[in-house]
Amino acid sequence: MKNGRTKRAVVAGGAGFLGSHLCEALLAEGIQVWCVDNFQTGLRRSVQRMEQNPDFTFVEGDVIETNFISKLPRSIDLVFNLACAASPVQYQADPEHTLMTSVVGTRNLLRLAEQRDARFLLTSTSEVYGDPEVHPQTESYRGNVSCTGPRACYDEGKRAAESLTLDFERAHRAEVRIARLFNTYGPRMRSDDGRVVSNIITQALEGSDITIYGDGTQTRSFCYVDDMIDGLMRLMRYDGEQPGPINIGNPAELTVLALVEHVLKLTGSRSPVVHLPLPQDDPRRRRPDISRATQLLGWAPRKALVEGLQATVEWFSKSEAASEPRRAADDARHLAG
Repeated sequence: MKNGRTKRAVVAGGAGFLGSHLCEALLAEGIQVWCVDNFQTGLRRSVQRMEQNPDFTFVEGDVIETNFISKLPRSIDLVFNLACAASPVQYQADPEHTLMTSVVGTRNLLRLAEQRDARFLLTSTSEVYGDPEVHPQTESYRGNVSCTGPRACYDEGKRAAESLTLDFERAHRAEVRIARLFNTYGPRMRSDDGRVVSNIITQALEGSDITIYGDGTQTRSFCYVDDMIDGLMRLMRYDGEQPGPINIGNPAELTVLALVEHVLKLTGSRSPVVHLPLPQDDPRRRRPDISRATQLLGWAPRKALVEGLQATVEWFSKSEAASEPRRAADDARHLAG
């Protein structure tokens, strides 16, 4: 409760993979939720069951515009910014919109937080580290990012969003938090988003060729969605001094080939592995240093990879997930890292 009323949260990008899980977690804590999404990458079905909850309100809108703001309550406590396509297939499909979502959209949501005296949380990304030359990646590392490559619309957009977010705090315009998210997986991923986990699982279940980009020795660190949401909630609740960007991810590092082996074993698939060229600027290694998250938030991931992959495979095996179109994954031939 705040001032005698239930807390209120706005979740931009709330119909997306992470956003829908976050909305559910907030509702479970008794917080009223206004979910804003334009369905560029989010799915209506991800929020349909929540629409039966009187504490949940869906607002269709694009954060680049400001029309959605008039549909929000005058009193807001929390603003979560998850509004941006998050895989190369998705964000490279409309790079201008991706960049504007990170910059103009973040500005609009920061202004909303300023006007409503709400705490603001930006979901940034491990992509701000680019193809890292420091391993594992700490929050102090400034990254190795190409500002002109095909991933720049997302990488540089998020870097600009971080800068803008901290500028608002330095100017005492808003109280802010920044989470740098590493690879996340779990139920409700889109089969057509081009991310490595969804690609491999869907291809294995279909019995089609499993596409590996490069030689497969590039590494990633995969965090189960429930652990990621727990980290975001803890960071938003954190009441200490401005912590700066915080890495949220699983420090258990493995190669893409090792991930394929896990999925093949869990699915019993005999799908052959096919190697394709590595996309430009694709990071060779990625592993978060989560010391600050552990120290400040008391957070660390709990879900073991095999357990999380099993839950994800079971979800993709359901008809509603398996029947989803895979146009982006099939057409774009990119790996989302």
